[in-house]
Amino acid sequence: MNYSAEEVMEYVKEEDVKFVRLAFTDVYGRQKNITVMPNELPRAFEYGIAFDASAIKGFGDEAHSDLFLHPDPATLMLLPWRPEHGKVVRMFCSIRYPDGSLYPADTRSILTKAVEEARAAGLTFNFGPEYEFYLFRLDETGAATSVPYDNAGYMDAAPVDKCENVRREICLALESMGILPESSHHEEGPGQNEIDFRYSDPLSAADNALTFRSVVETVAARNGLHADFSPKPVPSKPGNGLHVNFSVKSPDGDVMSYVIAGILDKIKEITLFLNPDGESYDRLGHSKAPQYISWSTENRSQLIRIPAAGAEYRRAELRSPDPTLNPYIAFTLLIKAGIDGYKRKAELCPPSEINFFTADDKTLAGFDKLPSSLAEARDLAAASEFVKSCLPEAVVRAYCEG
Repeated sequence: MNYSAEEVMEYVKEEDVKFVRLAFTDVYGRQKNITVMPNELPRAFEYGIAFDASAIKGFGDEAHSDLFLHPDPATLMLLPWRPEHGKVVRMFCSIRYPDGSLYPADTRSILTKAVEEARAAGLTFNFGPEYEFYLFRLDETGAATSVPYDNAGYMDAAPVDKCENVRREICLALESMGILPESSHHEEGPGQNEIDFRYSDPLSAADNALTFRSVVETVAARNGLHADFSPKPVPSKPGNGLHVNFSVKSPDGDVMSYVIAGILDKIKEITLFLNPDGESYDRLGHSKAPQYISWSTENRSQLIRIPAAGAEYRRAELRSPDPTLNPYIAFTLLIKAGIDGYKRKAELCPPSEINFFTADDKTLAGFDKLPSSLAEARDLAAASEFVKSCLPEAVVRAYCEG
C-alpha cells in the first residue's frame, strides 16, 4: 500500500506498533537498519535520523561522517515474525547529507534516477529476480555447518525434499508482506532451493529482493538452519544464481532487441557489479551458469535467453548474476545499458542455437567470454567510461579496490 507519512503514523498508532526499523543498504547491498520508537517518526519524516556513516563499509571515513536516514512511507511493511503485541514495521530510506541533499553512494536513490531517465526516454522496465540458496544445518553451538539440510535433487518432492516446509513458510511470510511468490522448488544441489516472485517496477523489485533475502534468513534461523546465498557454497555442486528477468515497454512498440543488444554490449564492463564475489567466477561456466556472451530462445546454456511465454509474460532472462549483487546497482546498470542500446538502435546479433556446455573448442572460439576472475572484472569496470557515467566515483572505487 502506498502510504503517506501521516498514514504511517496513524497506522503505527492503531496497530500497536512499538518499533520502527529504518532500513538502508551499504554500497554492496548489505541491509542495515536503525530501530526507532514510534514517537520519533515525526522527526524522522521531517528531519531524518542521523547515523555514523564512517562505520558503514564503502561510505567513507570519519571526516564529515554524519548522514541522515529519511524513510520512504510508501515502503511501510509489517514484519510477520515479530510479536503480535508490540509489532515491528520496516521502511526503506533515502540517505542524505545534513543539508538535505542526496548522498551520492545511496544506491537506492541511484536506481530511482535511472528509472526516471528511462521514463524520459519513453521506456518502462520491470524486473523479476529468481533467487537460489542453500539450507545448511547448524551445530550444537548454533553455528553454520557445511552439512546440507537434505540430499534431494531438482524438483524432488517430500519426504526426500526436507526443505519443502521451510519454503512454504517463506512463501507465506512473503505473501503476508505483499510480495507475491510465483513458484518454489528444490534445486539441483543438496539442500538447494529456488523461490521466484512476481515481477514489478525496478525500485519495488529491488526492495523486494532485499526483503526476500531477509525473510529467507529469518525463517531458516527459526527452523534451526542457515541460509547461504554465496555463489558457490559447495565446491563440487551447483552454485547459487540470481537470474534476472526483465521486460521493457515503449510507445515505439517492441524494443526488446535494442535493449538486449545494449546489455550484451556492456556486459563485460558491468559483470563486476553482477558478480562481485571471488567465488562468483568459480560458478560461471558450470552447471547452467553461462560463461559466453550470447543469447537465444529457451536455451539455458545462454547468457540471455527468451523463455517460452506469451503476451504480457514475454521477457528476457539474464542468467549470469548471483545473489551477492546489490539489486539497486544491478538494475541501474541494466536499465542504463538498455537505454543506450535503445537510443543507438543497436543491432542484435543472431541467436546462438547451440549448447555451450557440450560445444567443441572450435565453435566456442567464435564467442566472446565474460571475465574469468574477480581481478579481470575489476579491471574492466575500472576502465569503463560507461560504468563511470552510471555510478558515482565512490561506488566504483569501493568495488574496484575491494
